[in-house]
Amino acid sequence: MKKRVYIGMTADVMHPGLVNVIKEGVKYGDVIIGLLTDHAIAEYKRLPYLNYEQRKSVLENIKGVTEVVPQDEWNYAPNLLKYKPDFMIHGDDWKIGTQQKYRELAFEAMKTFGGKIIEVPYTKDISSSEFVESINAIGTTPQIRLKSLRRLISAKPIVRILECHSGLAGLIAEKTNVEVEGKRME
Repeated sequence: MKKRVYIGMTADVMHPGLVNVIKEGVKYGDVIIGLLTDHAIAEYKRLPYLNYEQRKSVLENIKGVTEVVPQDEWNYAPNLLKYKPDFMIHGDDWKIGTQQKYRELAFEAMKTFGGKIIEVPYTKDISSSEFVESINAIGTTPQIRLKSLRRLISAKPIVRILECHSGLAGLIAEKTNVEVEGKRME
């Protein structure tokens, strides 16, 4: 029986860094992607451009991906305990910052059934955040904003809205966020 490999990701913007992590996973066995749901992503950062089903469709068509399963929270432990993979692959960028606590919980979960975590070097000069910023610099339309609002309302239990009557005020409202207990509130 082939070994099972778990990789958690948002996969909003596919880039070589994500492909490298998947390729590394394939070396160890059948790759299961724990794809963060829109609700899970919205808890900590902006809603992804692609919805869950769209991101899932992209991942299911990547060579080496055996299965894509929903990951309903940033904490990997529930899915690790459910699927009990032999290995979990993650970039080494989670050793510090907001993901550090989830790293510790993942190690604890994997230890309960003898699984191993493999940390691969973070791919330099590739940032999905920078890619998103460049898309935002191009601009948006009222239709795109309306579509985003609809998705946000369906993904979050509470949505804060600021009414604006000028483009500048709208831009300020769009960029405003606050961090509370490690969660980004937009």
